[in-house]
Amino acid sequence: MAAAVRKLGSIAALICSISVAVLALAGHAGAQSYPTKPIRLIVPFAAGGPTDVIGRLVAQKLSDAWGQQIVIENLPGAGGNTGIATVARAPADGYTILVVSTGFIVNPSMYAKVPYDPIKDFAPVTLVASSPNVLSVYPEVPAKSVRELIDLVKANPGKYSFAQPATGSTPHLAGELFKQKYGLDLVTVPFNGAALAVNSTIGGHTPIAFTALPPAMSNIKDGKLRGLAVLAAARSPALPDVPTGAEAGVAELASDTLTGIVAPAGTPQEIIERWRNDIVKMVAAPDVKQRLEALGFAAVANSPDEFGERIKVEIARWGKVVRDAHIRAD
Repeated sequence: MAAAVRKLGSIAALICSISVAVLALAGHAGAQSYPTKPIRLIVPFAAGGPTDVIGRLVAQKLSDAWGQQIVIENLPGAGGNTGIATVARAPADGYTILVVSTGFIVNPSMYAKVPYDPIKDFAPVTLVASSPNVLSVYPEVPAKSVRELIDLVKANPGKYSFAQPATGSTPHLAGELFKQKYGLDLVTVPFNGAALAVNSTIGGHTPIAFTALPPAMSNIKDGKLRGLAVLAAARSPALPDVPTGAEAGVAELASDTLTGIVAPAGTPQEIIERWRNDIVKMVAAPDVKQRLEALGFAAVANSPDEFGERIKVEIARWGKVVRDAHIRAD
């Protein structure tokens, strides 16, 4: 009797092992055959911005590699919330994917209610690329360094203002952190886009600007703006003479503009890994590197776990700045 029981147990174990192997092979086969139809890559902003441009670059390169079309859909609205919510509700089958920027991280702190949870509703794929923010001033501002700027603003409370490209963007929040950290009476002037913020500072209307690197880059090179600090750990190859935030004495202002890829929570890990692994290959190509550098971005292509941890850190950091500055979006 005992022998019969042991035999039945062995047979059951064998069946279980075969079942596990079959499921593993099925998953592997599914990943290998993916994609079998066009993929929607949602950009939650209008066409033309850096999130859209990098999303289109990813779509083009992976479409070529996979022999299946990746279609960009621009779904702007509510600071990106409309497009993000669309993907949060999409099937977790790998055929609806989202390009995210910093708004994905900041919006939950800034809006009274958002239609998604950035942690629970999404699976991180990779941070494709990032671009540091930069602090610049109108050339006639007497401050030649960040420390001199702090002293200047403190000596003239309420007189100076800074331009920022969009409420809740990391350039805006870096400016707010600047005010909070050094107790500055500095007026925040919001603009609907980085070009408008930069032009206002070039004209001297807002003597200080916090922006992403790309829109300020050529103007700093041409002397239309004076770059005081690139808010990154290393100097930008595009602006080698501009010190980092740490070199300028404001390391705590380190901030950048992020562009990454996420999928609906529950998307098979094999599909997530395929996206990530092929994006790693993509950003290593010389033409892609050159394109990103021209945009003022550097390739990252980190792992899903690394990107997920970065999202959590950024939510906590910028959420505090938003709350302390009492920033609310309508």
